[in-house]
Amino acid sequence: MKKNQNDNLMDKLVSLCKRRGFIFQSSEIYGGINSCWDYGPLGVELKKNIKEFWWKHMVVWREDIEGLDASILMHPKVWEASGHIEGFTDPLVDCKQCKQRFRADMVKSDRCPSCGGELTEARQFNLMFKTHMGPVEEDANVVFLRPETAQGIYVNFLNVQKPSRQKIPFGIAQIGKAFRNEITPGNFIFRTREFEQMEMQYFVKPEEDEKWFEYWKEKRMAWYSYLGITKEKLRFHRHGKDELAHYAKAAFDIEYEFPFGWHELEGIHNRTDFDLQHHIKYSGKDLSYFEEQTHRRFVPYIIETSAGVDRTLLTCLTDAYSEEEVKGDKRVFLKFSPHIAPIKAAIFPLVKRDGMPELARKIVNELRRKTNVFYDESGAIGRRYRRQDEIGTPFCITVDSQSLEDRTVTVRERDTMNQERIAITKLSAYLDEKIEVPLAKNG
Repeated sequence: MKKNQNDNLMDKLVSLCKRRGFIFQSSEIYGGINSCWDYGPLGVELKKNIKEFWWKHMVVWREDIEGLDASILMHPKVWEASGHIEGFTDPLVDCKQCKQRFRADMVKSDRCPSCGGELTEARQFNLMFKTHMGPVEEDANVVFLRPETAQGIYVNFLNVQKPSRQKIPFGIAQIGKAFRNEITPGNFIFRTREFEQMEMQYFVKPEEDEKWFEYWKEKRMAWYSYLGITKEKLRFHRHGKDELAHYAKAAFDIEYEFPFGWHELEGIHNRTDFDLQHHIKYSGKDLSYFEEQTHRRFVPYIIETSAGVDRTLLTCLTDAYSEEEVKGDKRVFLKFSPHIAPIKAAIFPLVKRDGMPELARKIVNELRRKTNVFYDESGAIGRRYRRQDEIGTPFCITVDSQSLEDRTVTVRERDTMNQERIAITKLSAYLDEKIEVPLAKNG
């Protein structure tokens, strides 16, 4: 796809998200705040569905992974032990002419990419947000908004392992907010300063780290297929020696081909025992694991899978966006997999008379007990179809004159626009089957 077509797609997505209530800029009435976004009625449903989809595959449907919700504010020593205070930095340069700031590793020359002005020498910029806890702003009370959720898992390793009686190998999963004072955020919700992570840390025997690293590479790539993402737009990127983080023995990114190029969607890392060893050193607490069968004690290695909720949502939007010509008109539709679509079905009375609205409302009330549905009686039926197509609703149910006679309705499928008659009594089971979350094979 050509660059202008890619730019046009992003413009269309941003416009659709604002117009239909998926995502809009934070504090917009005050001019907005850079790289912070609010999720509207449809966006919050899509986001919730993605998180639930991840949670089911990673926690609910597995016996070897436990859930956790750690605090956003943690003891400052946590970030000292993890290396974030000293090393969580990006190289920053300023333009002497237009005063814009850029990440030095993103600038291809020694001139400003905006105005061509001269750039300053690079200096390191810490990405953590700093705040104060307590009534007095003094150094002793400095705390940080967490830049990742992983450290909350590491410091709670034994707090989770002992009451859950898990034996290694096992994992701890968490979904939560993180904050990074990015120098150059952008590309809509791809890189933001406030974001949500879906992370799982899998604790393994040191001698089995490579086996489990390969296992989770395969599992995490397969998850995106279950999510409905186009396979050809996904690939692995292996980190070279110059890319590896200081804690990593090996690392792969799952990348997606966004309109602005191939970029990281999720990271899978072999973190060895770096994190637990450092927390042992800085806290003085024993975080080792005792294996009863062999009567040995060891510090586990950790295989990390780390995905961004917002990036995954952007991937779903990008991958689902579709246009086609239908009888001379352009039809825009989002081809979400039914299990993550914000609204599963829309119910329409064909006309606003003859008892059709009453029957349609009754169907809505029945279906709403189990799933998110929408009622619409405004405008021509074709226009109502188009409105639902544009927000990704997989099924539209129409109550017509025949419905009053034989208690059947027309169910229209979003992608093919095919229609079939279904008995009202079978609607719930029909939708359950269509929107069922796919279960990953072998866990």
